[in-house]
Amino acid sequence: MEYRQLGRSGLRVSVLTMGTMTFGGKGNFAVVGSTDVTAARRQVDRCLDAGVNLIDTADVYSEGLSEEIVGEVLEGRREDVLVATKVRMPMGPGPNDAGLSRHHVIAGCEASLRRLRTDHIDLYQVHEWDGQTPLEETLEALDLLVQQGKVRYVGVSNYAGWQLMKALGTAERIGAPRFVSQQIYYSLQARDAEYELVPAAVDQGLGVLVWSPLAGGLLSGKYRRGQQPPEGSRQLTDWNEPPVYDQERLYDTVEVLVSIGEDRGVSAAQVALAYLLGKPAVTSLIIGARTDEQLADNLAAADLTLSAEERARLDEASAPPLLYPYWHQAKTSSDRLSPADLTLLGPHL
Repeated sequence: MEYRQLGRSGLRVSVLTMGTMTFGGKGNFAVVGSTDVTAARRQVDRCLDAGVNLIDTADVYSEGLSEEIVGEVLEGRREDVLVATKVRMPMGPGPNDAGLSRHHVIAGCEASLRRLRTDHIDLYQVHEWDGQTPLEETLEALDLLVQQGKVRYVGVSNYAGWQLMKALGTAERIGAPRFVSQQIYYSLQARDAEYELVPAAVDQGLGVLVWSPLAGGLLSGKYRRGQQPPEGSRQLTDWNEPPVYDQERLYDTVEVLVSIGEDRGVSAAQVALAYLLGKPAVTSLIIGARTDEQLADNLAAADLTLSAEERARLDEASAPPLLYPYWHQAKTSSDRLSPADLTLLGPHL
């Protein structure tokens, strides 16, 4: 297992992170999975044996049950692993049970600590933008939790580029802890993050944790043009994250994944994961699985390195179009581009 620096922090994390959105199966999350404590323990054991040192969860997953299962499974070996969780989403019916107010951030952290059966959270991530709470208020609340030793590092998830840069600038201005990472959706199914979020990570020294690197299973090789997926597989419409705007392009990408996988003697899923691990700024991919077999297959991706020719085939099948102002910059600014600029524009020059 390879370990990479998480942004500019001193923390080193495995290139694969164990995701736990499948733990619990409560409420709307039953569509994703319903892993119970016994199965969760078995999966965590497998991940730790493979060298995974980061487990990612969130308070909202199965209404807190995912955190509870993580806490139970890690009891007695909490110091063997880093734990990341999140705050922002609704956790009750009250008017202050959601958002990134000082009230909800602190209350959410205390509740997560109880469910996780721990005295600290290694990476505490704001789960989504809150446009109604001043950033100063959110960042000061996170600062308090860090000063109290309840949180060690802070991160962000699902921010737009301008929101991320505003948050980083505000933290610097008020002397609050700086986000060390962003957790984002990024996959061969939709490479939108390459417009702003990946360049921002390179420029600002942020680690990138990728959620749903297999696009909710759409890149596993089970979904192919003109073929019925295996019984029990999630359909394109069963879970609306990520949305699929171009189904034909998705099928084209899957065909390349399957072809490379067959040539290599590995699964299409492993190829898709290995592709992302070679992209700029990517620190770790969050993998979750409904079955032990899926988990074992995903873990094997840590040992797979794609050739330049294989990566070029995948790039061609999945490349996003250059939006404005990027197409204009590619035409007129190629003499003065930074490493961050080149993550997007480099292939077009």
